[in-house]
Amino acid sequence: MYAKIVILAGDGIGPEVTAEAQKALEAIGRKFGHHFEFEHHLLGGCAIDATGTPLPDETLAACQHADAILLGAVGGPKWDDPTAKVRPEQGLLGIRKALGLFANLRPVKLFPELLHASTLRPEVLDGVDILVVRELTGGLYFGPRQEAGPDGDQAYDTMLYTRPEIERVVRVAAQAARGRRKRLTSVDKANVLASSRLWRRVTSELMAREFPDIELEHVLVDAAAMYLIRRPASFDVIVTENMFGDILTDEAAMLAGSMGMLPSASLGEATNALGLPRGLYEPIHGSAPDIAGRGVANPLAAILSAAMLLRHSLGLEREARAVENAVATVLADGYRTVDIAQPGERVIGTAEMGAAVCERI
Repeated sequence: MYAKIVILAGDGIGPEVTAEAQKALEAIGRKFGHHFEFEHHLLGGCAIDATGTPLPDETLAACQHADAILLGAVGGPKWDDPTAKVRPEQGLLGIRKALGLFANLRPVKLFPELLHASTLRPEVLDGVDILVVRELTGGLYFGPRQEAGPDGDQAYDTMLYTRPEIERVVRVAAQAARGRRKRLTSVDKANVLASSRLWRRVTSELMAREFPDIELEHVLVDAAAMYLIRRPASFDVIVTENMFGDILTDEAAMLAGSMGMLPSASLGEATNALGLPRGLYEPIHGSAPDIAGRGVANPLAAILSAAMLLRHSLGLEREARAVENAVATVLADGYRTVDIAQPGERVIGTAEMGAAVCERI
């Protein structure tokens, strides 16, 4: 197979972890006889420094012609002024919107060797295997807004959703649930928010009409946050709106002990040259500027994101499993980066961890 993959390394530790993910993809190519062509482009703070915009036209055009996109992270103290007119996060939101990436898939599956890395008791974590499907192009992050300005005293953001936006992301989540344990939890704030009441009604109608075989429950977002800590193994697939999903998935990352362990896939309706979703794949962690350049970042979330890329955008299930199995073997063999290490365990760096995964591929 031939595939064109755009890499948006971004800022902070982004270049370090995406470099290891690219090496893993190259190892897959050698083993299974595929040719992956990689193009590197700018997004986020580095793009602002080079071009004055967080999402250059050249970057967007390259992504629109790629089979898949692998992203590192954006942002950092250098661009941290929330009142600035141009910010790195605008590039991330912009590319999601421009590519129509409305569904963000974030699996939370724990490795037995890392149960000790979580702050929760092992018996609470036993059996945790969750898929969170987050709506990605609507809600507060994209609705009508007004900035207060330097002399203003009022600002607002609008949580706006429409029936088609809700239906398409719930459909993605329900289809995923059909291939798992057939349980879907829809998270909202229907006791307070009008948009959530629409979300709940549309979800109920769609599930009854198209997915009567899937067990559906509605949970308020504050209760969902509590249940993720109290009884996380009770969840199968969770679907929710943009901001709630942003917050809940960061909380869910702590079940795994580190945000450096969790990948994600952002999918839409657009297809690539292979007839598969042109997705954007990224670790859920941020740019971690405090450790950038030190070679200590955990690359496993980026590598596992590359596995999702193989699965969803290239249709290479066997190859995706080879990457995931290599990560599991590395952990079983005792390799640890600093974020997942316990006292007395040997700690290795970013490149060493990436090399260990490639060896096992």
